[in-house]
Amino acid sequence: MHDALHPAGSGFFDRLDADWAALCADPVLQRAVTGWVADGHLTDDIAAVTDLWSDSLTPAQLLAALRPAADGMTDALTDAVLRALLQLAAGRDRSASHAARVIVQAMLPAVIRITRGQVRTTGGRTRDAVGHVTVAALYEVARAGRIHLRPGRPAANLTLDTLRQVLAELAAEQGPAGEDLAAAEYIADPGPGPYEIARARTVYAAAARAGLHAGPVDDAASTPARMEFLELLLDAERDGALSAADARALAWRHIGGGIPDGEAAARSGTTAGAWQRRRSRALARLTASLQPQAAA
Repeated sequence: MHDALHPAGSGFFDRLDADWAALCADPVLQRAVTGWVADGHLTDDIAAVTDLWSDSLTPAQLLAALRPAADGMTDALTDAVLRALLQLAAGRDRSASHAARVIVQAMLPAVIRITRGQVRTTGGRTRDAVGHVTVAALYEVARAGRIHLRPGRPAANLTLDTLRQVLAELAAEQGPAGEDLAAAEYIADPGPGPYEIARARTVYAAAARAGLHAGPVDDAASTPARMEFLELLLDAERDGALSAADARALAWRHIGGGIPDGEAAARSGTTAGAWQRRRSRALARLTASLQPQAAA
């Protein structure tokens, strides 16, 4: 996969390409890819995007589907394939390690950008040394099983988590500190893609049905934190941690600029003081409900 970011003869990364070429010729990987198609791990989530998959899909064709192109449908296909592979990589069998290896190969351009940002002329941070750390971090993150659950484009999320882990590992060295996480904005695509837009619409529709103060859907797609908070309230209400009134008390205060307590109390037929007490108790219950997750 040589390109402007990946020149020939680049040591560690060149060896990764050679390893990938050997893997593509390995019937074990071919059987794994065929199995993913046959058992629906790839086709189920991707059917809505394309009907071009077949039982004869090769590792090279799978990698090609993970490379963005100018075609909008291909962008959606890329996201769908990567999410499916991340789900496969979260397993504990040999097939999971194969899926993670495909992800590593697909993400090499991002890996190289991270590596270039961390190479130092002193302190032992050579291109190959940092490349080893970055690829190992990417592999671990891909196997963690959490990336496909987060909002936003999966490749951007995967890159950000890899960068965080690389910075944490390099920070333990005696050499210069790693670049600030603010540099991540130059790696990830900040614009919402088809997946997060559709997810935002789903969350906001559910919030509207629940009587939460949601605001415009387009605004949700551009502010993931706002959407995550709404989704958190919806989940808490569904799980019984919050009542419908509790969820509204928090949402009306914190979503879309907030509704003043007097106005919120009037809407609910109560006093501002009673409304403030409800909101305070609701926040305490929500915080308590999250403690087991934080400790896990």
